[in-house]
Amino acid sequence: MPYGLPRKLRRAFIVQALLASLAVLVGGYLVALVIKHGLVQEVLREEAAHFWSAHARDPRHPAPDTLNLQGYLQAAGAAQNTLPPALQPLQPGFHELKDAGLLVLVDERKEGRLYLVFQRAQAQRAAFWFGVVPVLLVLLAIYGASWITYRASWRLVSPVDWLARRVAQWDPRHPDVHELSPERLPADVQGESRQLALALHAMAGKVSEHVARERNFTRDASHELRTPLTVIRMASDIGLADPDLTPRQQRSLQRIQRAGRDMEAVIDAFLLLAREVDVEPQSELFDVGELVRYEAANAAELLKDKPVRMTISIDGAHPLVAPPRVMHVVVANLLRNACQYTDAGQVEVTVADGKVVVRDTGIGMSAEALGHIYEPFYRADRNQSYGVGLGLPIVRRLCERCGWRIQLESAEGQGTTATLHYG
Repeated sequence: MPYGLPRKLRRAFIVQALLASLAVLVGGYLVALVIKHGLVQEVLREEAAHFWSAHARDPRHPAPDTLNLQGYLQAAGAAQNTLPPALQPLQPGFHELKDAGLLVLVDERKEGRLYLVFQRAQAQRAAFWFGVVPVLLVLLAIYGASWITYRASWRLVSPVDWLARRVAQWDPRHPDVHELSPERLPADVQGESRQLALALHAMAGKVSEHVARERNFTRDASHELRTPLTVIRMASDIGLADPDLTPRQQRSLQRIQRAGRDMEAVIDAFLLLAREVDVEPQSELFDVGELVRYEAANAAELLKDKPVRMTISIDGAHPLVAPPRVMHVVVANLLRNACQYTDAGQVEVTVADGKVVVRDTGIGMSAEALGHIYEPFYRADRNQSYGVGLGLPIVRRLCERCGWRIQLESAEGQGTTATLHYG
């Protein structure tokens, strides 16, 4: 539940009142039981002891006969037909005759049997006044105290509940800053709740400003950075069309052209990460195999002075609808890492079944290094002079943004296998 505080508070007080009521009811029942059986029985036994004491002094002492107590004395050896019919079958001990409405104590001595009869209604009346009535009063006190406490607690939590409802209705991209402005706060929002509301108001303002700056940056950067890159690409195309260029000039212009394309791909990738998550990236239909061949040709320049052989295995066509420049950045990072950290052996690139696999025989990584490889600025081999450790963290973020997955397997001194799952 998004606004569960009032309900939880109400539920807590209800449970508390029910438990207290149950405890009081059980206590009242026990009190009534004690009064009806324990107390009455004890009173009857004391009356019996008092009677036998008086009877020992004066055998003509009459049996008790009061408003609440009736006594019958049966001398030893006398017939029972002198007793009321309800008492005749009773044996020594305490008895409750529900049909007759009597509580009877039969006390036997050598002188005979004493039957003390107490009206059950009197015992129930005493249990009511000394057991039920106090229980009802205690329950009323508990319910009254619970209600007063609940109302006081509700006044304390209602401002927080109001804040929770207002904040929950905010759009994270466009928080309603004016909703919590000081002049619009209810009068009961005071103390810590008011401080919290003002803090949320200030935070919402900063979030709105941050979102506005982010949108302005991505919009302006997308336009301002692409314009000079377009000029560079067009100028290099015109320059390459000149038939009088020397081979060295052609290679230089080609490198400028490739660098411009790479820069466009990097800009698109960074802008994609900077935009909001619900903004879908621009996707196109392209062939993953052709893209891998292009990036492999660029990365092969890192192997010119190394005894490393690069092999490419592409099983047919692999069409994909996705942001092509993001795929350029991801594949380029994987290939460049493989070429940079491989001093001898080979680099194998495979495209098949919705994945791109780059396997090398380079320096590899330990299990500890593999656990930190996605941390920014982390490098498995700190003795290498190239790279700052930003490639793989960026690759992982781009893959998460596009719904792809990167898998790395490595063994120190044996090489690394990087698998891009895009299908």
